[in-house]
Amino acid sequence: MDKEFTVDMTKMTVEELKLLTKQRELLFHINHTLPTSKEYDELINELFESNIGNNTTICAPLSGISFDHVTMGDNVYINANCLMMARGGITIENDVMIAANVQLISNNHDEYNRQILTCKEINIKKGVWIGAGATIMPGVTVGKYAIVGAGAIVTKDVPDYSVVVGVPARVIKTLDENKF
Repeated sequence: MDKEFTVDMTKMTVEELKLLTKQRELLFHINHTLPTSKEYDELINELFESNIGNNTTICAPLSGISFDHVTMGDNVYINANCLMMARGGITIENDVMIAANVQLISNNHDEYNRQILTCKEINIKKGVWIGAGATIMPGVTVGKYAIVGAGAIVTKDVPDYSVVVGVPARVIKTLDENKF
């Protein structure tokens, strides 16, 4: 799903509306359930439709929409207050660490018709570390083992092994790929 596409929210099907309601209710339950419980794990798996790898941790509270468009690999850690606006799709590969208050935004509203969503997939490659409060915008790929600094707003692809910081994010360093 590399290309941009649109969604007209005024033309949502009955099935789409039911799924939206179900996801909102699941989010409420997740955000009010003991995180170390079997019930919590079951709710997370239901919300993400079991598109979660092994040894993955998602800390509540969680917010967002279209969780059925999210896929996660193994050994992913997502800290509290993550916002996943996932209508455009979000893929998170193995060994990714996402700090608190990170926003993954794969959809936006059309400038003139706010009922139209413009969507483009986010890809977070293997071993990425996203710092607290960072925002990843639609269509961005964060390359393998890259680091996104706290508070950065990432509007363009991040090369493998790069460290990006700032608003908008820019490369400040390249990591030694032989150390991974």
